[in-house]
Amino acid sequence: MSLRERQRPHHAGTSPRRQSVAASEPGLPTAACPATIRKVVVEEVKTASAPDGACLPTGRAGLGQPSYVWRFGLERRLDLIRRHVPLQGRRILDIGCGVGTFVQRLREFSPHVYGVDIDQERVRRGAMALPYLAVAVSEHLPFADATFDVVLLHEVLEHVRDDRLTLGEACRVTRPRGKIVIYCPNRLYPFETHGIFLGKRYLFGNIPLVNYLPDGLRKRLVPHVRAYTRRGLRRLFAGLAARPIVHTCIFPGFDNLAARSGLASSILRRVVYPLENTPLSNFGLSHFVVLEKRG
Repeated sequence: MSLRERQRPHHAGTSPRRQSVAASEPGLPTAACPATIRKVVVEEVKTASAPDGACLPTGRAGLGQPSYVWRFGLERRLDLIRRHVPLQGRRILDIGCGVGTFVQRLREFSPHVYGVDIDQERVRRGAMALPYLAVAVSEHLPFADATFDVVLLHEVLEHVRDDRLTLGEACRVTRPRGKIVIYCPNRLYPFETHGIFLGKRYLFGNIPLVNYLPDGLRKRLVPHVRAYTRRGLRRLFAGLAARPIVHTCIFPGFDNLAARSGLASSILRRVVYPLENTPLSNFGLSHFVVLEKRG
C-alpha cells in the first residue's frame, strides 16, 4: 500500500549508488528549513533479502507497491487520522511517501508537507507534480531535530531495515507534543497480504493463515515483511521519547472488490466496519497507532 521504504534487492557485483534530489521550500528562512532537505544525498541500502537464490520481484515483494490512486480505503484512513491529529497548517512528514499520493492529499490541509522515500524513481515521478519530495532512508532522516508537527508512517514500518531505529528517527524529527501516526500490518489478520516464498518461488496474493504460524516458520515463508502483534508493538515503543495515545485496528477498504462489485463491497463494509468497535477489531488488517512525543 502503500515511494515507500521497502525491501530493495541488492544484486551481487553491484555497489550502493549515491543518490541526490534537491528540494527547497520557497519563502522559508534558511534557518527554518532543514538544510539537508535543500540537497539530500543518501546511500542506497539493502533493506531485506529473499531466500538464497530466490528472485525478489520489484513492485511486489521487492519494494512493495505504493498507492497510485486515492480511493475509499485511503480516505477512510485519513478520516481516522483527522479524528485524533490536527493537520491544518501543520508541518507534516510522510516517511515512505511512494509517488506522493498521501502527500498530495495532505497538502489540502497544509502547504508544509514533505515526503521521503528510498526509491529514487518514484520520488522523481512524484516530484514532477509535488514539491518537497526527497530520496532518503528512514533510519537516517535528513532533517533537524524537532522539525515536524506530524510524522506519518503509512504501511511502511514493516518494510524498513530497522523498525526500531526508524521510530527513533521519527521521534527525533517530531516536535515536543507532536504526533507520530503509524499504520502497520496486524499479525492476527487472517491473511498475509504481501505474498509468500515457497522455496525460491514467490507467490503473490492474500495467503490465508500464514500469520498464525510460529515465528520461525512464518519468517521462512515471509522473509520480506513484518507483521506486528499489540504486544510486539508495545515492546517496540518501549524507551521511545513518545507514548501511545491511540491504538486500535481497522479492517480493509475493500477497494479492489469495489472495482468488481460495488454491491458486494458495500455489504461487506456494512457488516465488517461495526466490528472495529468490538474486541473483534483485534483481527483487523492494520494497526492504527498515534504516538505523542513527550514535551
